[in-house]
Amino acid sequence: MSGADGETQRFAVLGAGSWGTTFAKVLADAGRDVVLWARRPQVATMISEHRANPDYLPGVRLPENLSCTADPEQALKGADVVVLAVPSQTLRDNLIGWRDLLPAGGTLVSLAKGVELGTLKRMSEVIREVAEVPETQVAVVSGPNLAKEIAAEQPTATVIACTDHDRAVALQTACVTSYFRPYTNTDVIGCELGGACKNVIALACGMAAGLGYGHNTTASLITRGLAETARLGVALGADPLTFAGLAGLGDLVATCSSPLSRNRTFGERLGRGETLAQAQDAAHGQVAEGVKSCSSLRELARRHGVDVPITDGVHRVCHEGLRPEDMAAELLGRAQKHEWS
Repeated sequence: MSGADGETQRFAVLGAGSWGTTFAKVLADAGRDVVLWARRPQVATMISEHRANPDYLPGVRLPENLSCTADPEQALKGADVVVLAVPSQTLRDNLIGWRDLLPAGGTLVSLAKGVELGTLKRMSEVIREVAEVPETQVAVVSGPNLAKEIAAEQPTATVIACTDHDRAVALQTACVTSYFRPYTNTDVIGCELGGACKNVIALACGMAAGLGYGHNTTASLITRGLAETARLGVALGADPLTFAGLAGLGDLVATCSSPLSRNRTFGERLGRGETLAQAQDAAHGQVAEGVKSCSSLRELARRHGVDVPITDGVHRVCHEGLRPEDMAAELLGRAQKHEWS
């Protein structure tokens, strides 16, 4: 996966949504050879000919050294690293179609933040299963990474997690820029759970905002959401310190606080009384990952005997007809207890 200078060289980024396009831009700005795959040929043409992806990143000019294609075989040809930037619930089906094109021994990087419905697998587990690769070959990227801010080259930090520390360092070196600062971690479980759970907590924060609640409520949901995320993570073998870092608290604060967050915005619409279908229509087809992940995370927690009241409430609002105001009343009416119990 390395060139003569010891740095990761050619990248294929599969998925030209807001985060996939932004991460491809980061790699191109870091001087890497990058090919971006777009599902729609018109998006590939727009990026190749006009250096723009207006559907997802309006007003952002993409680097000249970033190429784009709608042909996955062309995108993957000669790649050292494959970055998977499709929504979590479509990752398996997409990866099955790409499996025979993947580079032998190449690093596979997940940008998706979710837990698969049905199997309850994290994205790195789905990749390992479908691609039939060891865990040391799979990395994840997670952190306070709102795509539009990064595309505008506003400073941010992130975490690249891989059980193979050297592979994580190679990826770190490959994507560092003046505005994008990556750190490494070997706790893949913790980084992935932080990224998946924060979308669900952001839905709750959005609902609270839609109900007219203020910063105290948001701060309380963030903090208690972090507590249930950490409980689940520890039960699954994660390092609890991970949840105090960029892939835990950092990602949680950004996603729960910013109007750029699809999950927070989606939750706010629910809090104002819109139905799930109305909120989805208003999102113009962009995926609020937490709407599906809340169900898989709730079931994962149940299997491990972990209490996740916020996640449970979000699931019931999204899929069982519970009103957001009733969810708030239930959370406030729970039995009193010690903060760390």
